[in-house]
Amino acid sequence: MKLNYSIVIAVFAAGLMIFPSCSKVKNLVGKGEKSKATGWAYNDPDNGGFEYHSGYEQATGPGLKFIQGGTFTMGRTQQDVMYDWNNVPRRVTVPSFYIDETEVSNVMYLEYLHWTKRVYVSYPEVYKKALPDTLVWRDELAYNEPYVNNYLRHPAYAEYPVVGVSWEQAVDYCEWRTDRVNEQILIDKGILNQDPAQRDENNFNTEAYLAGQYEGSVNKNLPDLDPDNEERQVRWTDGILLPKYRLPSEAEWEYAATALIGNSEEERITDKRIFPWNGHWVRNENKKVRGQMMANFARGRGDYMGTAGALNDAGDITAPVNSFWPNDFGLYCMAGNVSEWVADVYRPMSPEDIAEFNPYRGNVFKTKVRDEEGNIAEKDSLGRIRYRLQKDEELVGRENYKTADNRNYRDGDVSSSIVSDYEWNNPEHQTQGSNRMYVQGRGQDGSDFSSMVTDNSRVYKGGSWKDRAFWLAPSARRFLDQKEARDDIGFRCAMTRVGRPTQK
Repeated sequence: MKLNYSIVIAVFAAGLMIFPSCSKVKNLVGKGEKSKATGWAYNDPDNGGFEYHSGYEQATGPGLKFIQGGTFTMGRTQQDVMYDWNNVPRRVTVPSFYIDETEVSNVMYLEYLHWTKRVYVSYPEVYKKALPDTLVWRDELAYNEPYVNNYLRHPAYAEYPVVGVSWEQAVDYCEWRTDRVNEQILIDKGILNQDPAQRDENNFNTEAYLAGQYEGSVNKNLPDLDPDNEERQVRWTDGILLPKYRLPSEAEWEYAATALIGNSEEERITDKRIFPWNGHWVRNENKKVRGQMMANFARGRGDYMGTAGALNDAGDITAPVNSFWPNDFGLYCMAGNVSEWVADVYRPMSPEDIAEFNPYRGNVFKTKVRDEEGNIAEKDSLGRIRYRLQKDEELVGRENYKTADNRNYRDGDVSSSIVSDYEWNNPEHQTQGSNRMYVQGRGQDGSDFSSMVTDNSRVYKGGSWKDRAFWLAPSARRFLDQKEARDDIGFRCAMTRVGRPTQK
């Protein structure tokens, strides 16, 4: 028996209101509203069933805070005592986005490890690859062995920030989190059932689901207004699923940490900031808590938490991720506790090269692998859609980019190197500090050179429990290879904001 499509539309619209959702759709237009282009009615099976959802408003995903974008001066706001000259001030604009309220904690990461070990039973290397390096706590002349054994897994440290995680591991965590959040959205909306029996490639992956390569345990799919079909899976155009969790760009992280929204009147910024709070001090100026430390850092040589009975920051190592006071965006520990990975590839001169809008260095443009018929190729053994780098010949005639890997764009030659001609021609006088490091490239005489700064060098920011106050400034920047990990570097996730830059 043919379905009554007016009833289908009503049921579908009611379902959008009944089921909880991380993204809100005001309504499924269906009350005779017509296209301004063709005059055809939207959401009408008699017209082919083209669907149009109006009034979309992205809701805030689990753990995130909305950050309204704007313009700010990115870069050094204090004396460059390290003489790195790698954060020259520059005004940029950052679009609105979302970022974690806190650093990713041990318990959050343990949830990821548990899922990985439980699901990828045929691929134990996936779990092993995700394990943090707990040996980062070891020191030749310190007794840190208790942290090696306890810090990650003992419940006493459950709410402390995860450390020993490389940039690559942080990226993998973000991808996993995306899929778990979107899977839960579909469960909450009554589309999928809980399915703890997922194993190996048969696990929910957002891209595989959207490509029709994962069905899962279906409770009830959406009605399809296409008269040739009765039901369908959720599409990206429905606005139900959330964008990816990812690492924030350096500009996003610095903008969120500085939180100048607290010092703004209309378009006037009344006061600049060195730290994520006002003033030049690292102690609270509020009368009720005056003198208390604003962040977890090393106050001086050998002083990590003060004296007994009057601990200054009460953090001998790290502290729980919601410690101290949030900044004006409501974010905790954007200074101190642990430094944090950001997405960008490090270059000393990036502040002078990056775009004015949404600046970022690290683009590696990819495209989905497709079969001979042009369809998306079958997902891989872990249940993920496969990608490949775009080929240069595919980009012929394109003006906005010429090659896939742009990590070293406008870099690696003498004109973009900060090394002087004198130093280049006199290697014995070349400085080995971070402000004099070559990147991979070719010199004036045609010879190749390389250095510690490579296309795998990633920026980290924010200062940590073992840093001095200088590194607490959001503008301070350092780098480490993306495969390395330390006991004072963690991370938090971000998410792109789609649509208007303001929340309704």
